[in-house]
Parts: sequence; C-alpha cells; structure tokens
Amino acid sequence: MAFFLAQFLTGLANAAALFLVASGLSLIFGVTRIVNFAHGSFYMLGAFIGITLMDILPGHVGFWGAILLTGLAVGVIGALTEMIVLRPIYRAPELFQLVATFGVILVIQDLALMIWGAEDKLGPRAPGLRGVWRIFGEPVPKYDIVLIAITPFILFALWYLITKTRLGILVRAATQDREMVGALGVNQAWLFTGVFALGSALAGLGGALQLPKGGADLLMDFNIIGEVFVVVVIGGMGSLPGAFIAAVLISVLNVFGVTYLPQSTLVLMYVVMAIVLIIRPWGILGREEAAGEHGQVGSPERPIRPYGPKGIALTSAFVLALALVPLFAEQFVLTLIVDMIVFALFAASLHFILGTGGLVSFGHAAFFGGGAYAAALLVFHTGTPMELAFLFAPLAAGLLALAIGWFCIRLSGVYFAMLTLAFSQLVWSLAFQWRDVTRGDDGLVNIWPAEWLNAPAPFYYFTLILGTGGIIFLRHVIHSPFGYALRAGRDSPRQAEAMGIDVKRVQYAAFCLAGIMAGLAGGIFVFSKGSVFPTVLEIGESFDALIVVFLGGVKTLAGGVVGAGFMTGVEDWLTRLEYWRLLLGLVIISVVILMPEGIVGTLSTLWRKIRHTDEETIR
Repeated sequence: MAFFLAQFLTGLANAAALFLVASGLSLIFGVTRIVNFAHGSFYMLGAFIGITLMDILPGHVGFWGAILLTGLAVGVIGALTEMIVLRPIYRAPELFQLVATFGVILVIQDLALMIWGAEDKLGPRAPGLRGVWRIFGEPVPKYDIVLIAITPFILFALWYLITKTRLGILVRAATQDREMVGALGVNQAWLFTGVFALGSALAGLGGALQLPKGGADLLMDFNIIGEVFVVVVIGGMGSLPGAFIAAVLISVLNVFGVTYLPQSTLVLMYVVMAIVLIIRPWGILGREEAAGEHGQVGSPERPIRPYGPKGIALTSAFVLALALVPLFAEQFVLTLIVDMIVFALFAASLHFILGTGGLVSFGHAAFFGGGAYAAALLVFHTGTPMELAFLFAPLAAGLLALAIGWFCIRLSGVYFAMLTLAFSQLVWSLAFQWRDVTRGDDGLVNIWPAEWLNAPAPFYYFTLILGTGGIIFLRHVIHSPFGYALRAGRDSPRQAEAMGIDVKRVQYAAFCLAGIMAGLAGGIFVFSKGSVFPTVLEIGESFDALIVVFLGGVKTLAGGVVGAGFMTGVEDWLTRLEYWRLLLGLVIISVVILMPEGIVGTLSTLWRKIRHTDEETIR
C-alpha cells in the first residue's frame, strides 16, 4: 500500500508542471482559437532561462525568484511572438496560424542552440529541499511534496483570475463568443496579446519548475507538446479545471504504466484520450462545439470550379515538362522530383478531406506509413512480387482508414483532429514495438522495385504516372456530385441534411478515399527509398503534410501540390546550412504573413486584382 501511495504522489508531482503548461495552452486556445504548436517551445525556453537565472541568483530567494522571473521573461517573449507573427494573420483561414507556430518552433530551436549549445543542462537542486521524506517507509523526494502542495494554490490563483477579475470576465466572454466581445468595444488585439502572454508565462513557469526533477535540452519542446495537447483535449478545450483533472490523470497513469506496463508508455495517454473522446466527444469538462468552431475550415469566398481550357493547357504543359526531365537531368534531380510527387500526392489526399470536407486530421501519416509498411511487410516476409505488394498498399491504408474513421467521423474540429492523432500514435507504436514483425526502429530494408523499374528513369515515369494520376483523380472526385455533397456538408451541415445528404456518411467515405490515396503515396515512397522506418508514422509526418497544405493554400485545389513542391525544394536547399531550422522557420513565417491565403490563394487574388485593374483601365 505504501508503494502505491508513493507512486501516486510521484504522479501528482509530475502533474504540477504539466498542468501549468496545459492551462496556458487551454487559455490561449479558448480565447484566440490558435492551435499553438509552439507552446512546447515556450516550455523549453522556461527551462533554459530558468537554469541561467538560477546560476546567477543564489540561495532560496534566488531559486524561487528565478522561477518567477522566468515566467515574466517567457511571457514577454510570448507577447512579442503574438504581435509580430500571429496578429497579422488573424483574418487568415482558420488554423492557418498553425503553420506560423511551426515556423516559431524552428526559429526558437536554433536560437536556443546558438545561445545555450547542444549539450543537455542538468537542473539544480532546490535549496533546502534535497533528499527525501519517508511516507509509510517509502522515500518520496522533498521537492515532489512541495510541488504537490503548491499546485492547488496555482489552480486557485488561476481560478480567481478567471472568475473574479475584469480580465477573467473578458477571457470567459471571449471563450464563449469572441464576436460579441468585439461588438461591446473591447480591444480584441490587446486581449489576445495579454492572454497569449499569460499562457506563455505559464508554460515558462512549468519549464522552470521541473528543473530539479530533470533539466533542459533541445528536444523537450517536442517531448512535452503531445502530452500537453492530450491533457487539454481530455479536460476540454478552454477548461482550466478540466486541464487540472486531466494532468493528474495522465501523470498518475504514466507513473503506474512505467512500473507495471512499460511497453504501454508510448501510447498510454493516447489510449486514454481515445476512450474519453469516444465516450464524451468534447472532453471531461468541455462544452459541445457549435458548427464551424474550433479549427474547422470554412468555405472559400469564391466557389472552386473545374479548370477551363487555359487551366487544362497549363496543367498538361507542366506534366509534359516533367515527362521530359529524364532526357537531360541528373539522377539527383530525378530523385528530388520523385520525392516532390510523392509528398504532393500525400498532401493532396489530406487536402481532399481538409479543404473540401472541412476535416482537419492530425494523424494522416497513419495511412501514408500504413501503406508503406503493408507493401514492405509482404516483400520482406513473404517475397511477394513488387507489383502485387504495391497494390496492397492503398488497399491496406483504405482498410485502416475504414476502421479509424468509424470512431473519428462522429467528432468535429480539434476533437476530430486529436482523435485521429491518437489512432495514428497507436499505429506508430505497433510499428515501433512489434519487432518480430516490423523490426522496430531498425526498419524494413531492401524493399526494391521490380527489375523493369529498378532504374532512375523507369521508376521516375512510374511515379509521375501514378502520382499525377492520383492527384487528377482527386480533382475529378471534388467536382463530382459526391464532391459537391462533401462541400455542402462542410459549408452548411444542417441545410445539407435537410436536402437529404447524409453528411457523416459522405465524410466517412471521403475519409476512406483520402486514406487510400495516402496509402498509394506510401507505396510509391517505400519502393523509391528501398526501406521504411517508424518515422513515416510519427506526428511530425502528419504535421508536415498539414503545413504544406496551408502554405500552398487550403482553399485552392492546387494548394497541397504547390506547398509540397515549395517545402521540399526549400528544405533541400536550406538543410545544407548550419542553422537551417532558423532560416526555414523565417521563410515559413514570412510566407504566412505575406501570403495569408497561401501561395496559390494569394497569387490567384493578386492575378484577379491585376485583371480587374486592366479591365477598368480599358473602360
């Protein structure tokens, strides 16, 4: 019994820093609707700045003073980030800020590397709190007991701020109805900045508070962000009490999981999140979403129409130019274009459900990687010919989408996105831990194409035909009656239902079709690389696809393709430089600010303005 109590207390102590970070993210999302993937970066900055200040300020006062100063410093950094990066794009398509926050992650990572170096920093011990106290004979670190003791005070302080102060009233009002707050004359810009600064400060405090239990390193931003999003979603987006309950639940379960089910620790929190969302789709203390809220993608101002003669001619000329590339290009160029085509097909499959269906998926890599693994497993274990194994890739991905979609499609907005992420992590865990079949992180190697394709030029044409064919097929589906029904469900679900359209069934079918096309891209990928590793199933792969879709333009059919080409080319060029993340992050932020409708959307708008000006001049 004493051992269980000690484990429980360890979980409660771990929940302190996690709750601080999660409460900050919950506040930011509740008011601004920003899905802030850079929140983990502010947590990391809190750890590094905290260590620096603790080295300067000695003693008890210095230690706790350094934690408070760290929160203030990170809050200021968060306010500057909001004003410089996010404020210019609040009127951009919903979730477009996600791309900007990804750019912020890259910038902060390299800045931290430049300032503090690549070595991990060991956190200092809290003065006067070294050693352990014994509770029923079991040792419990003194600092853990202090964290458990101060967490309720932190929760009470946040509760008082939100419920008893003018700022809190505005925050709660903005969480419920931002438009009404603006109509009442409240300066929304400064309200957003203040909330973003407060949320960032809480993340910084969490990073500094955990220092005696861990330290600071350059990977802690990615290590914490998934856990934080899980806590916020389980608790209910925008709910501080819900974030507290979820932080305790996840932290305690993780501690017991490490002890009794160590093989489950990679996905335990995602399993819990999936169960909670299936039972209660808006989290423990969250509220049910209204249509169009929380990150759903709205309809374009101008309806998307099929290409006219000029568009068809330009597209045909572009494909013909790609077909001529092997006549004069080197092998490296062919390999780079193959990567672009594969990524473009993967992004186009995501764009199909995101832009056309309004379904934002954070776990689309499950189908890309699932298709790749399906083909690779057949070749590796049974010696199946490449042609047959390749056909199995989209089939297996479609079946996987059929199973995952059955659970996910009943949700919407960020809750839908996070449930897809949960199932994606389950698939990744299976590939990573089932070593007897998948060989774990050693991957499956020597998965080469058939002899008639085992040369750069033939495989290039194979990729070009299937990749461009898949993208064109998706375009035709979008302009079919099925595509119009899908768009109707995105723009006005109630009216679509009244017209006799089964919106959920149409979305389910679209989700499965998107999975099939992502699996097709995965099948091409595995034979182009000759191997597959669990990294193709990681969260980062899904986020890369999301980013290129938004960069290219979520409200244009060519957005995913253009974004994939742009991102692949820029990454290939910048990764040769030392601080390439910093430069790539600045490029992404610049594109987001200067082209708020995405590359294709902004260029299309500019072209329409030029034509309109010319017509006015002629008149």
